[in-house]
Amino acid sequence: MWACMVDVSPAEQSGPEISVVVPLYNEEECVTELVARLRQALRGTGRSYEIVLVDDGSTDRTLELARQAQANESDLCIVQLQGNFGQTAGLVAGFDHARGEIIIAMDGDLQHDPAEIPKFLEKIDEGYDVVGGWRKQRMDNLLLRRIPSRVANWLMRKLSGVGIHDFGTTFKAYRANVVHSMVIYGQLHRFLPVLAHEAGARICEIPISNIVRPKGTSKYGLGKRTLTVFFDLIRLKFLISFFGRPLQVFGTIGLLTLLTGAGIFSWLLFMRFYYNLSLTRHFTPLLIISIFAIVAGLQIFSLGLLGEMVVRLFYSHRQNKIYRVRRVWNPPDSH
Repeated sequence: MWACMVDVSPAEQSGPEISVVVPLYNEEECVTELVARLRQALRGTGRSYEIVLVDDGSTDRTLELARQAQANESDLCIVQLQGNFGQTAGLVAGFDHARGEIIIAMDGDLQHDPAEIPKFLEKIDEGYDVVGGWRKQRMDNLLLRRIPSRVANWLMRKLSGVGIHDFGTTFKAYRANVVHSMVIYGQLHRFLPVLAHEAGARICEIPISNIVRPKGTSKYGLGKRTLTVFFDLIRLKFLISFFGRPLQVFGTIGLLTLLTGAGIFSWLLFMRFYYNLSLTRHFTPLLIISIFAIVAGLQIFSLGLLGEMVVRLFYSHRQNKIYRVRRVWNPPDSH
C-alpha cells in the first residue's frame, strides 16, 4: 500500500516558479543549515519558490530536523519514503511532488552552494531546458573520486554524444516539462541530460564550486557506485540506440545469423545430393555450425519480438514508481 497524506495532488495546485529538490539520507548534521541557506538564496531571486526535501529512509534525526525547519514556514514540503530506495528514487519522488516551472536538483551534504542557484536560472531564462553543474576544479580525492569520475564522464560523452564535462553531479536545473516526460530508474539521474538530449532538449553547463564535504561522511561511496555506473552505461547505450526498436536490432542480427546458417546448410545439401558425399563424415563441423546458426538466429529473432512486447507494456504502464511514500508533510498553509 502507498500512503500519502495529501488532499490535493501536486498537479492540481498552482505552483511556484522554482522547486528545489533535495534527497536526504542520514544528513542530520547538514539539513538545518541547508534549508537556511536555500531560503536565503531563493528569497534573493525575487521569485516564488518551494523546497522539497525527500527523506530516503534516514535512521538518524534528519526527518525530525526537517520538520523543525518546516514549522511556521510556507515554503517547505517533506516527502518521507517507506525505506531507503537510493538517490535516484529520492530524486524521482521529489520531482513527482515538485510543482515549480523550473526544478533544481541538488545534494543535501552542503557540497552544493545554494548561492549559485541564480546562475542556473539565468541559463534557463536564456532558453535552455537543462543546465548542468560542472565541477571544473574538483577538491575530491584524486584516486578514489577524480580519476574514476574523469573516466566515467569520458565514456558517457563517447556513448551519448552529449558534450558536457560532468554527468555525475546532481546539481542541475530542468524545465519541469522535461523532467516529467522522462522515465527514470536505476542510477539514471546521472544521465538525465542524455535522455533530455534524445528528446530534443537544449542543454548547457556552468562551472560550479566544489568543496570538501564540511560535515559528516558520504553515504554513496565508490564501492557502491562503480558497478551500478558500469551497468547504467550499458543501459544508457541501449536506451539511446535500441530501446524504441528492439526488433530492428535483434531481428536484423537474428535474420543474418539464420540466413548464414541456412546458406551453409543448403550448400551441404548440395554437396550431399550432387556429389553424394556423407555430411557426417566430410562436413561434421560445418553441419554443426549451420544447425547452431539456424537455431541461434531463430532465438535472437524471437528475442526481438519479445522486446517489442516489453516496450509496448512499458509504455502502457508509465505510472509504475521506483519508490513508495510513507507520508508527505505539506507546508502549514498548503492545501
